[in-house]
Amino acid sequence: MTAEPRTPVPADVEAALTRIRPYVRRTPQLRAEIDGRPVVLKLEHLQRSGSFKLRGAVNALLAGPAPARVVTASGGNHGLGVATAAQALGVPAIVYVPESVPEAKAAGIEATGVKLVRHGATYAEAAAAALAVAEEPGSRYLHAYDDPDVIAGQGTVTAEIVEDSPEVDAVVVAVGGGGLASGTTLAAGGRRVFAVEPEHCCALNAALAAGEPVDVKLDSVASSALGATRVGQLPFRLLNSPAVTSALVSDTELLAARDRLWAEFRLVVEPAAAVPFAAWLAGRVEAELPCLVLCGANTAVTFPS
Repeated sequence: MTAEPRTPVPADVEAALTRIRPYVRRTPQLRAEIDGRPVVLKLEHLQRSGSFKLRGAVNALLAGPAPARVVTASGGNHGLGVATAAQALGVPAIVYVPESVPEAKAAGIEATGVKLVRHGATYAEAAAAALAVAEEPGSRYLHAYDDPDVIAGQGTVTAEIVEDSPEVDAVVVAVGGGGLASGTTLAAGGRRVFAVEPEHCCALNAALAAGEPVDVKLDSVASSALGATRVGQLPFRLLNSPAVTSALVSDTELLAARDRLWAEFRLVVEPAAAVPFAAWLAGRVEAELPCLVLCGANTAVTFPS
């Protein structure tokens, strides 16, 4: 019988912050006033590999015995994070992605030298194939979000926010499977956490309504990054809390927010990374000085006129 994974705690984030420091960038923050309101932007899209996912991958690979190889499945960003971590740590890796993976993300994974396998139409199908391969001796399957060490690593984004801007009273993050958002709750130090999803790609919102993780259909321009069909069990355990507010945005709102980040700040992010900004612009974040996490920039770049 498989033991239930432990639930990470704030001390795990503190340990991760020290453990991963040689391998990740401490990303900057940008203070701004937009539409007469103050806000802080955490520029995590400037992270190595193009997203926060590197943090969780490095922490997970360093927190336990080094495997002979690591196997994972990803919609793109987690695969990039694992591939970059594996390259830095000298661990062989295989990354399974759905056939719909954006080419910019697939190219980034292949550029690290790890093996990329396209399989199935969805993340779930790619994950099933990866799990089968990971049964081979010496392999470790590294889950994109339902792993305590991954969650602790993702929490270091917020640990940096709290250290650099302690006056922030809320942290706003995008949600896919829930790894970043649940890590945020561990490091927020009592600050409110706003967990934001596209309205047609909302595994957490559906789980909170049902009282448990449930499968959802995906239909969003941001689904390559936020396209978990079901929120993770560990993330749900941490996010099913009065300290967490679930919010939804439309694809129209998140694309407009992405374009505004470019127009006003010359910040290029992928659609998923604009989700927190979209919620804040729409007035769905009740906070005096929130920090919005711009979590990724792995996209084919087109510049709005």
